This record gives sequence, structure tokens and C-alpha cells, in this order.
Amino acid sequence: MSIRKSIQIGLLGRAFAVIGAANAVSAAVEAHRRPRARDLNTLGINPEAFDRVGQ
Repeated sequence: MSIRKSIQIGLLGRAFAVIGAANAVSAAVEAHRRPRARDLNTLGINPEAFDRVGQ
């Protein structure tokens, strides 16, 4: 596999990870639950800072 092709596959995988994390965080917030730290980190959100939102 060429380097260019592996970079494209990596970017596509990252895009799916971000979309999945955004969907999971959105569903958790709508259900009045705390999102998983892993999903918040994937989106670049500090989990400790997320707890302080809305206070």
C-alpha cells in the first residue's frame, strides 16, 4: 500500500471516529447523562471542563 493511500485511509478512519464520538456525546447530553471521557477527548473537549459547563 502506498503512503498516500494509507494517509487517506487514516484520515477517513479519523473522520468516522469524530462523527461517532459527536453522535455519542449528543445522545448522552439529550438523555441527561454524562458523555464518556473517551468520546469527549476524541472531540478535543477536556472531560473535566465539560463538567463545569452550565454551572
